[in-house]
Amino acid sequence: MTTTIPTAELTQEIIRLTDGAALATPFSQRHPGFVLAEGYRIAREVLTVREGAGWQRIGRKIGFSNRTILEQYGVAGPMFGYMYDRTLREAVEREGQFSASLPLTGLAQPLIEPEIAFRLRSRPPVTRDPEELLRHIEWVAHGFEVVQCHFPGWKFAAADAVADGGLHGRYILGPRRAVAEGDPKALAAALGAFTITLLKNGEPAAEGGGANVLDSPLNALAFLIETIEGLPGHPPLAAGEIITTGTLTKALPVTAGETWSTRLEGLPLAGLELRFE
Repeated sequence: MTTTIPTAELTQEIIRLTDGAALATPFSQRHPGFVLAEGYRIAREVLTVREGAGWQRIGRKIGFSNRTILEQYGVAGPMFGYMYDRTLREAVEREGQFSASLPLTGLAQPLIEPEIAFRLRSRPPVTRDPEELLRHIEWVAHGFEVVQCHFPGWKFAAADAVADGGLHGRYILGPRRAVAEGDPKALAAALGAFTITLLKNGEPAAEGGGANVLDSPLNALAFLIETIEGLPGHPPLAAGEIITTGTLTKALPVTAGETWSTRLEGLPLAGLELRFE
């Protein structure tokens, strides 16, 4: 027997949970047959509601691209969600140092993730050629995503995570580097080989690097392009979009009063500091 998924009802529930930083039982536990396609259908409806309320879509976030954390969350592979003008913050640069502060109010069960982000120069084709992808990228940046989850204990199915905005909370965009015409080969290699240290209050808390993200953040972008091609109703990628590619280390819980920072080696990007209020 086919079970009807109450898409409109669940769309409104996700919006209420997000706006209220509240928790609820995962949809997959309440509705048999709630699979990935249903999650993306709700994500598309949430996008429509948000844009109707004046929110501006500024890009997309990729999640679960780090193979080292898939077993922890019980998922099989990557997914994506939308980012908005109201969820993006810019770090401030002072003498080559990039820093920002962020209140945790309004976020549910927040975790921090150091990431690589791209701004698209043009709509990229379906390809896994890293150098070809870089030709469609205006700049490469380092940032923090503060992810959140509206299901208790971060327990969910992949479809729930997609419906829950791809678990996106806030994004702090830090140092960036323009992609020049002669860059693709060397930069593509660096994106798969660089390493990063995540520090909490000055002490190392996690290590990782570009190889954790499907062997390179560029491969995460390739996944996104392919996935969107197969999702009717979801807008295609466009010039100017910011694409975040997934955490380079394990994601860690955060609380007010903490300061988190990064050190990158092997990539021409400065580190980033974020203080939680």
